[in-house]
Amino acid sequence: MKLWVETDSIYSAGRAVKVKEKELTKDINRKVLSRATRVVNAMRNAELEVLKGQGSGRVYRKPYTKKATYTASAPGEVPARRTGSLRLHWNGNIKQRLVSSGGISIIAELESQEKYAAALEHGTSKMAARPYVEKIKEKARSEIERIYSESYQ
Repeated sequence: MKLWVETDSIYSAGRAVKVKEKELTKDINRKVLSRATRVVNAMRNAELEVLKGQGSGRVYRKPYTKKATYTASAPGEVPARRTGSLRLHWNGNIKQRLVSSGGISIIAELESQEKYAAALEHGTSKMAARPYVEKIKEKARSEIERIYSESYQ
């Protein structure tokens, strides 16, 4: 009994495998980008939830009003909402780069556009820190893990 394979059929089979591999890689890359977008949305939702309330610190009169007041955050608390600017000015970004296998590596990030965001997080010489970044990460963690653990099929 003899077994043989003609070179034309090997070439065709090999080419078909390479085409299928490229299709699968493109499909997975699309799914990875889609998941990264969903992760940014999960971080944004967590941010909105964490930065929504009033604090338990001093009571101040709102600027340009006669009687309206708000309660500031105490040191160590998440920043209290006065104008809502910190809560509303965030941009989500997805950074990607190609890797040698043809796949992509991604970083999903959420960044505040408010100039005082870092001062609130870390504090200044005149104000104690009002950390919120870790609380946002903690709030979003389970949703992010769920998104990234979904099947790619």
